[in-house]
Amino acid sequence: MFDKILIANRGEIALRIIRTCREMGIKTVAVYSTADRESLHVRFADEAVCIGPAPSSESYLSIPRIMAAVEITNADAIHPGYGFLAENADFAEVCSEYGIKFIGPTPEQIRKMGDKITAKETMIKAGVPVIPGSEGLLRDLKTGLRIAKEIGYPVILKATAGGGGKGMRIVWEEKEFETAWEVARKEAKAAFGNDGIYIEKFIEEPRHIEFQIVGDQKGKVIHLSERDCSIQRRHQKLVEECPSPFMTPELREEMGAAAVKAGEAINYEGVGTIEFLVDKHRNFYFMEMNTRIQVEHPVTEEVIDHDLIKEQIKIAAGETIKGDNYVPNGHAMECRINAEDPFNGFRPSPGKILSLHTSKGHGVRVDTHVYAGYTIPPYYDSMIAKLICRARTREECITKMERALDEFIVEGVKTTVPFHQRLMRDERFRKGDFNTGFLNDFPITE
Repeated sequence: MFDKILIANRGEIALRIIRTCREMGIKTVAVYSTADRESLHVRFADEAVCIGPAPSSESYLSIPRIMAAVEITNADAIHPGYGFLAENADFAEVCSEYGIKFIGPTPEQIRKMGDKITAKETMIKAGVPVIPGSEGLLRDLKTGLRIAKEIGYPVILKATAGGGGKGMRIVWEEKEFETAWEVARKEAKAAFGNDGIYIEKFIEEPRHIEFQIVGDQKGKVIHLSERDCSIQRRHQKLVEECPSPFMTPELREEMGAAAVKAGEAINYEGVGTIEFLVDKHRNFYFMEMNTRIQVEHPVTEEVIDHDLIKEQIKIAAGETIKGDNYVPNGHAMECRINAEDPFNGFRPSPGKILSLHTSKGHGVRVDTHVYAGYTIPPYYDSMIAKLICRARTREECITKMERALDEFIVEGVKTTVPFHQRLMRDERFRKGDFNTGFLNDFPITE
């Protein structure tokens, strides 16, 4: 087992990793930018190293500065958390060259699944259902128009290096295609430095359902059931739950088997997520793989009663997986609490938290790095907390979440709590009658 782990991340996930390491008797090193000097992950780690100024490019995304912190603290492993360098194959490769264990998949596995075209080709070879579309990147506009006509409108253009909805455009009819093509390429180039675009059939009324998988260094892969992440705005998840209200035992078995097959196809090591789109007829298609721990991993932890960060660390240390595929026990739901104003287009709301009261009680969990007096910096993701509730049934879980949201009080900045309160009271949501387009016409008024 590792003696000391450096956490190449910040905020909530860094604090989450520190807690597990402390329980496992592993020392921790926090890295931080000047903007995060007062963050709790800096306070609770055994050691802390400032790695640069506020901009991510000069701190959390700087591989040389992170490796310098590893050298001066003698850490023997790095946990990348999620975001920043978590899915950066070059970073994983540098760790390997320095003899530092990267707690996650190998550089080769990250590369295979990080590029969407390569991932799709890998899944086709493995026999995992994929969405109809181009076999690779579109060479030109003419090819795109031809493929769109063959698979039928609507179609969606996607950046091969994309994420978070950038470089993505839905095209409903042929006359819109050229404009969408130009916009998607320009956006992809600006965001990722890569204007490669591919095309897929646009699945109408889809559910976004993902499967948590775990693979060890001996080649064993299992799944830990699903999470429904269909409540999202501009491709950003806001609420996740398990089990999915759309799921059937037969569909879980079929999708779970496909997720395991996907992991086995690349001999996946570590914790990862296979993401699917599921149409209204319960046909499912591979969308992408996240080769890291997910923001929403506590949802799975609550229904299988396992610490997924601990599993990550144990697998990285060479331990093998014990047990088989899991089915959820009870129901869990997570609301992402962001420092955003839901009544003003979800505009970010950085600033000083004047007072804070987080929810408590049976079946209620809050993962956060903020506190009264903490100043939310404007440089990073706006998520400040995750509110997770667990109960025997979905109905009980929603009722508990309503109560927990009423207790979650933040003064000094705007948050998405009012949005979540309204969502929990919505009849369609309570019935499980929603898809990824649900929030397009959801009333968000003060």
